[in-house]
Amino acid sequence: MKWSYFPRNNRISEEHLKVVNAFIVNESKISSENQSLHSDEVLHIVANELEKLGYIVEKSKKDKDKIKMPVLYGECGIPTVNFETDVYNKDTKTVIEVEAGRGVTNYQFLKDFFESCCMDNTDYLCIAVRLKYRISNDYEKVCSFFEALYASNRFMIPLKGILIIGY
Repeated sequence: MKWSYFPRNNRISEEHLKVVNAFIVNESKISSENQSLHSDEVLHIVANELEKLGYIVEKSKKDKDKIKMPVLYGECGIPTVNFETDVYNKDTKTVIEVEAGRGVTNYQFLKDFFESCCMDNTDYLCIAVRLKYRISNDYEKVCSFFEALYASNRFMIPLKGILIIGY
C-alpha cells in the first residue's frame, strides 16, 4: 500500500490519513499484488471503514443508490447537472473514487479529477488505484500526472488537496 498527497507542499490532514487507514486495514483483501478485483469489489470491502468515518458510500449501480453531486443549478435552485461519485463526506467535503483496470488505461482518473473540480461542496479528492495492473503501475502513473500538473503551475486547481492511494 502506498499513498501520496498533493500539492506536495501541504501536509495531509488527520481525517484523510484515516481514509488511507481504511485501505490499509483491508490491504490483504484488496492488494493488487495478489488480487484482481473490480473497483466495485474494492469499494465494497473498504465501505464499512469509510462509513465509520462519516462517508456515504455508493451501495450499487442502481440509480437510487448512486451519490449524485450537483454541478449546475437551474430555476428555483434545482440541480440540473449532477456528477456521480463512489464516496462522499459532507463534513470534510471529500470525494473518493475507487478505480481498478480502467483507472489509467481509459484515463478514468482524469475524468474523476475533472468532475470533482466541478462538483459543488467539494474541496478534496481521493483516487484509489491499483499498484499493479497487468504490467503497469497505475499508482505511479497517476502520481506522475499530478506531480507534473502541480509543478507546471499552469492550472488553477479549485481543490484544496488530492490524495492518491495505491492498493
